[in-house]
Amino acid sequence: MIFIDADACPKDLKKIIEEQALAYDVSYLFIASLKHFSADADQKVWTFIDEGKEAVDMYILNHVKSGDMVITQDIGLASLVLPKGVYALSTRGKQYQEDTIDTSLSFRYLHQMERKKGRYGGGPKKLSKDDLKQFSDRLIKYLAHLAGNE
Repeated sequence: MIFIDADACPKDLKKIIEEQALAYDVSYLFIASLKHFSADADQKVWTFIDEGKEAVDMYILNHVKSGDMVITQDIGLASLVLPKGVYALSTRGKQYQEDTIDTSLSFRYLHQMERKKGRYGGGPKKLSKDDLKQFSDRLIKYLAHLAGNE
C-alpha cells in the first residue's frame, strides 16, 4: 500500500503515482486535510482528514504498516514511519533512510532557525524534470520490488 501525504503533493507526482500504482496493481491512498477537499476526488483513493497541524501525519502513522510506502515532503513524518519498516520517499525522489534521517532532521531544524531570522524566504523550489524522473524511477523500483520483478 502507498500512502501519500497529499496536502503539498504536486499534481505531476499525483499523476505518476496513479499511473504506476495501477500498472503494478498496488493500492494507494491520497490523504489530505479538508481544506483540500474536492467533490471530484475519487473517494476510493482519497481520504480527507479534519484540519489540524499534524492530522494527516497522524492518520498515516496510525494506518501504515511494515512493507508499505509513504510519499511525503515531511522529514518528521518520514522519521516516524521508518522504524515501522516503511519505505519513505520524498516528492523529489529521495529515499529517506534510518541511518541518515537524524542528519536530515538536524538540517531541517537549522533551516527553520534561519527562516525565523529572515534569511530564507518562500517555499521549496518547483520540481524539475530531473526531480520528476528521479521520483518516477524510485517509485518504479519499489513497485517492481513489491511485484517480485527486481
